[in-house]
Amino acid sequence: MIQIAVIGAGRWGPNIINNLEAGSRSLVRYVVDKDEQQLSEIQKRFPAVIGIRDPNVALDDPEIDAVVIATPTSTHYELVTQALNSGKHVFVEKPLTHSIETSKKISALAKKVDRVVMVGHVFVYNSASRKVRELVQQGALGRIYYLSMVRTNLGPIRVDVDAAWDLAAHDISMANFWLDALPLSVSATAGTFINDGVADVVFANIRYPNDVLVTIHASWLNPVKARDITIVGEKKMLTFDDVDLATPIRIFDKQVKEDSDTVELTGTFESFRTSVHQGEMTTPFVEKTQPLRNECDHFIDCLENGAICESGPTEGINVVRVLEGVSMSARTGREVAIGDI
Repeated sequence: MIQIAVIGAGRWGPNIINNLEAGSRSLVRYVVDKDEQQLSEIQKRFPAVIGIRDPNVALDDPEIDAVVIATPTSTHYELVTQALNSGKHVFVEKPLTHSIETSKKISALAKKVDRVVMVGHVFVYNSASRKVRELVQQGALGRIYYLSMVRTNLGPIRVDVDAAWDLAAHDISMANFWLDALPLSVSATAGTFINDGVADVVFANIRYPNDVLVTIHASWLNPVKARDITIVGEKKMLTFDDVDLATPIRIFDKQVKEDSDTVELTGTFESFRTSVHQGEMTTPFVEKTQPLRNECDHFIDCLENGAICESGPTEGINVVRVLEGVSMSARTGREVAIGDI
């Protein structure tokens, strides 16, 4: 039984505790939070858990094998470093840290002390997201032209990171995962309306190898919650909506086709109609699993069986690298080469 301490009992922490406790291979022994009321609520839900305010109590306990860190991004580097130096494995929520420099330091330290560091890029463990990767990698959509990714809602509004680091981190992790590549460059613009220095809305154009374009709209200042992703390929097109639990993926047999038989109709409505192929829409089968449960199970697999972590420091660093590029571009108004970061 792997014994775990969870640091951070806020909005997401209880979900992690619930999924770790649901399995038969792990036990949450400590929950750490500065908020006494939050700790009290946690102990009502999980009576066997010990609620404490000082993380050092858990880090100094030799019976604790691993630490889950579900705290604000600005605290990640210090807490992950402390945990690794205490000999603990670490599962840290996204993004890995607030900078590429500190993320690289964590990667180096994890190798030095021979401990697992896993980043909470939960969409890597989403069954529908994995199906999308399978379809893209198999060439079912043909050559990929572009991805359009929209992630908006009204709140929660943060002050430690902006909308890109909070929201677009998900989409960047998915784009990297699906395309199996690191972007070449990014051009972004941002709007700051609520808190000085913290962007509430970000628009980013990210160019990947093979001339694939990814556009991201991330905002916590929007009246409608949207989780809409469209992938346009040479042969087919796909939409992905993780909010739609019944049919999260829809594949459209649509494409633009060149037809030499209609050259004489160029410029006419008939020419337009004959150049567009309109086929059927299909919804592939997606196994109904809980992404966070999958993620927690994978973390335990990494500790028990030595499984290769699918969202380890390298993947975490790659997402942070793109996020830094988004921030630099929005600040300078210039396109940023990812390789220069």
